[in-house]
Amino acid sequence: MSETVEAIETAQDDDAATTGAEESGSSTADLLVREGDIAGDYLERLLDLLDYDGDIDLDVEAGRAVVSIDGGEDLEKLVGGRGQVLEALQELTRLAVQQETGTRSRLMLDVAGWRAGRREELRELGRSTAETVLSTGEKVRLQPMSPFERKVVHDAVATIDGVHSESEGEEPKRRVVVLPD
Repeated sequence: MSETVEAIETAQDDDAATTGAEESGSSTADLLVREGDIAGDYLERLLDLLDYDGDIDLDVEAGRAVVSIDGGEDLEKLVGGRGQVLEALQELTRLAVQQETGTRSRLMLDVAGWRAGRREELRELGRSTAETVLSTGEKVRLQPMSPFERKVVHDAVATIDGVHSESEGEEPKRRVVVLPD
């Protein structure tokens, strides 16, 4: 009889732990959706102030809120040279979200598909640089990049056997170095 009671108590504890994990996962997803909503509202107000047209799309990918603005002719101005305006706008949007939620946001912002296009360019740069390092045996230092850009390059290099990458330097001149193994 005590073994049966013990088995039931263990099953109840397991159920409670599972429910707690589900609630934790659910609350994380809920927070990310809320971050996206807050960011969308913030960016909608900004577009209205600037009198820019654009459609805002909200999503959750890889444990972070993702907000995209597409459609308007003037949106390129929100990207700037090498994405500098976009990076600043992303930080302002993260701060607006943090002000509402009380937690630091890892929200990713894309405007006019720039970040998506840049991601593909950087993947190709990482792969081609890795191939060069493989063939020459010499390390290659790339130009300074933003944290987003460095991560994409590091991920691309990691797919090539025989090489690895590191970051060196201090912001804003931090760069990726690709080295043979």
